[in-house]
Amino acid sequence: MIKAIIFLCSFTLIGLASAKEVNLDVNLDDYAASYFAAWTASQSPDATEQDLEHYLTFLADDIGHQHLPYDNDDTRNPNGKAQFREGMSYYLGSHTRYFAQLKEVTIGHNVIVITYATSSSGKHPQTGQIINQQFDTMEVLEMENGKVSVIRKYSE
Repeated sequence: MIKAIIFLCSFTLIGLASAKEVNLDVNLDDYAASYFAAWTASQSPDATEQDLEHYLTFLADDIGHQHLPYDNDDTRNPNGKAQFREGMSYYLGSHTRYFAQLKEVTIGHNVIVITYATSSSGKHPQTGQIINQQFDTMEVLEMENGKVSVIRKYSE
């Protein structure tokens, strides 16, 4: 009988350790909706530095990012968030029109997968070229300690 109790207790302890690893303090469905809202705000024509900084609060400092075919290296970088800030600041407010619709959220073990459709127009800050785009995108957001640690972005 004692062996059975020890056996059952060990499963309980393993379950508690796994729950801590997943960080159940964060509701991933709510997190996905908030992340998407922050991302969308950072892309709007009237986006501000505050919108950008709010979006960046979702990211780990050493964020890794992969967006094929533009960025194929997903290595986490100690300056990842700073590089994100620099890159996004360059394009901040360059859209003249931006629309995004969240289509689906899928939650897995320490991962959020979001799919969304976007439509945008804007003027490229360097070339001045008018760009019109429409994409269906999937983002795989790997989570660690309540933050996005790696983004893998796939667009059609």
